Amino acid sequence: MDPSSVSTKREVAHDVFPYLVEYKDGTIERLAGTNHVPPGFDPTTRVTSKDVVLVPNTCLSARLYRPTDVTTCEKLPIVLYFHGGAFLIASPAEPVYHNFCNLLSGSANALVVSLDYRLAPENPLPTAFDDAWAAIKWVAAHANESGPEDWLNQGVDFNKFFLAGDSAGATMAHHLAARMVEIIDQFKIYGIILIHRYFWSSKRIGLEQADPVRKELVDKWWEYVCPSDKGCDDPLINPFVEGTLSLDQITCEKMLVLVAEKDILRDRGRLYYEAMSKHKKVEYFETLGEDHVFYIFNPHVGKA
Repeated sequence: MDPSSVSTKREVAHDVFPYLVEYKDGTIERLAGTNHVPPGFDPTTRVTSKDVVLVPNTCLSARLYRPTDVTTCEKLPIVLYFHGGAFLIASPAEPVYHNFCNLLSGSANALVVSLDYRLAPENPLPTAFDDAWAAIKWVAAHANESGPEDWLNQGVDFNKFFLAGDSAGATMAHHLAARMVEIIDQFKIYGIILIHRYFWSSKRIGLEQADPVRKELVDKWWEYVCPSDKGCDDPLINPFVEGTLSLDQITCEKMLVLVAEKDILRDRGRLYYEAMSKHKKVEYFETLGEDHVFYIFNPHVGKA
């Protein structure tokens, strides 16, 4: 038989558009978020970055960003940042996230810790949430200047500690904030920034009712990364169901909830803001005319 006539096409087990394809032989082909750039000095923002290992046993790592032109007496705020990607794709080294964290560190004059958490489906949820908890404990170890990383032992202000994330990363930041009571004696959260957070439910509201195609896509993404009998009403993705973390557990000085007008997740963000505003000071901002995480892909437009 002519070898060229034998089909080499693998059978697809799961087509999780537009993120990845899982084949029946167990291999995963990611369709986005796979590019990487090295850390180093960025001349545009004058920020230097480097990769560090946080937990050797799991190879959990982060990319750290620090403004270069800081004085020895200057104390920088700290931002622990979680990238988006539906828990399926991307990393701190992905060019759009690397560029964003350079901009964030340079413009805010802050030390940014961008976590390279483990992705599904190889590491199904709640692995990413466990990695986030390990990361904040690693940061907390530096509050008394006894941690393994000099950038966090020197020249940082633990009274100005921020949690931030976009999309799936914002979901992680929310859950992490609710657990902070366990290490509240070491340092507190000054601010939380939730950008286009990824909350969901089996029930349709707002834009979800008008766009059943996108609603079905988001349903599929979540059910793939977190297969359970709760589906899209799992407490990890729906902060308003029984068993979820109480909103009044979140202790911080300030919170910022950002949404985009055309984002199918918009109304979940508005609902979260309204609920959270009953417990603490929360600011809300909706970017008109834009869709989900637009600023990541177009960081230099005015609205970004």
